[in-house]
Amino acid sequence: MNRIKELRESKGKTLAQMSDETGITDNNLSRYEHDLRNPKLKTLCAIADYFDVSLDYLLGRTDEKWINKKAHSATTENA
Repeated sequence: MNRIKELRESKGKTLAQMSDETGITDNNLSRYEHDLRNPKLKTLCAIADYFDVSLDYLLGRTDEKWINKKAHSATTENA
């Protein structure tokens, strides 16, 4: 789960700030970042939404932040 730490740091957020903004405890976030614990699917989805990335990117399955960039653009334009 190194992507969580990379994304968090790229946003300039501390564990405490991310915890406040996501409702995930900073202890759990730290465990996810250090591969000491695996988040449940619901938590993974919340983290992916927080960073506006795909689950595949978050899990390290791809280097593309969004698999279907065209669909993502349409979604964010309508929001």
